Amino acid sequence: MKQNSNKKRVVVAMSGGVDSSVAAALLVEQGYDVVGMMMRLWSEPGIGPAAPANRCCTPDQMADARRVAGLLGIPFYVVDVQDHFRQTIVQFFIDEHANGRTPNPCIECNRQIRFTYLLERALALDANYLATGHYAQVVHTPDGYQLRKGLDPNKDQSYVLHVLDQEKLGQVLFPIGGYTKPEVRELAQKFGLPVASKSESQDLCFLGDGDYRRFLQEYSQKASQPGPILTSSGEELGQHEGLPFYTIGQRKGLGISASVPLFVLRKDVARNALIVGPKSELGQQILIARDVNWLSGRPPQEPIPAQIKIRYKAKGIQGMVVDLGNGRSQVTFHEPVFGVTAGQGAVFYDGDVCLGGGIIADGVNLLEDTATSADSVQAVTAQTTPSLQLADIQVHS
Repeated sequence: MKQNSNKKRVVVAMSGGVDSSVAAALLVEQGYDVVGMMMRLWSEPGIGPAAPANRCCTPDQMADARRVAGLLGIPFYVVDVQDHFRQTIVQFFIDEHANGRTPNPCIECNRQIRFTYLLERALALDANYLATGHYAQVVHTPDGYQLRKGLDPNKDQSYVLHVLDQEKLGQVLFPIGGYTKPEVRELAQKFGLPVASKSESQDLCFLGDGDYRRFLQEYSQKASQPGPILTSSGEELGQHEGLPFYTIGQRKGLGISASVPLFVLRKDVARNALIVGPKSELGQQILIARDVNWLSGRPPQEPIPAQIKIRYKAKGIQGMVVDLGNGRSQVTFHEPVFGVTAGQGAVFYDGDVCLGGGIIADGVNLLEDTATSADSVQAVTAQTTPSLQLADIQVHS
């Protein structure tokens, strides 16, 4: 594609929704040479009342994106990523659940699809940037690029963008990161976009009916195997229906009775057992994150204070982060926390600046640590971790 020599080219990842549509409109208004691009992603066949389609790229979504592109006067292309998406993101979702972890597929999609595969397609079109409708901000400082939270605290998506590195931060644009969601809808009306009042989908995009239990039962025999519900001491209290169908900290719906309330403490994949216990056993003050990416490209040489988010919608929790090498970091919280879940992201912040993050490791991952890392964990643990008491446990949502 021939580029207008007087303008920088931006490929906008369009979804047919209001956020990406306004992102494209803002870039056109700012004078960029804008190209719209939409990914056709895999969805499971034969599920749902309508023709099967990924929720991110249904025929209606594609029609809306094409309509917006036509209104803005920009070219529009659809890229078929179905096979790659199925082999990477969907299989990752299945495998993680089968191994007792609770993944965030949006993080992995950003890592492997949106900011790798799609970014490469954009650069192949001689684009200078790939733009998306994420609520986040990239700021260029004398020390390099920073990823900062989006202005709207209710929509901030920096958590799922912690996988970006310095090179990619210099190649991406987040045009709506400095706006709130209501302001984005107002902009859509100002630009005359037909998607201004369009609702948002909250479900996993590749599930035909939004039912992840049914999906795992169909696609992973291992994930849906029943097994024992055990206390920490090994007493069997009942049977679970499949480890993926329970969450750390869950109390209701376990189908067991005891003299005190019992919570899900962890998942023992080797025994296919769900381990439960009283609230006094639930607090966790230390976690190990694997596959850690530091956005500056430079892991800290000393322990650093940070606010750590352990789920997408969770508030940041105060703690210390220590780089252990080999892509691993230890987080020590100032107070015991509730609901630390293997497979979720642990993302580190200094105020509004996203420093980096990784994936919360489970017991199996911890066994893979090097001896040096293990020694570091023990040393920091001994220095910073008091004994846990029931009154110390704080629930974070």
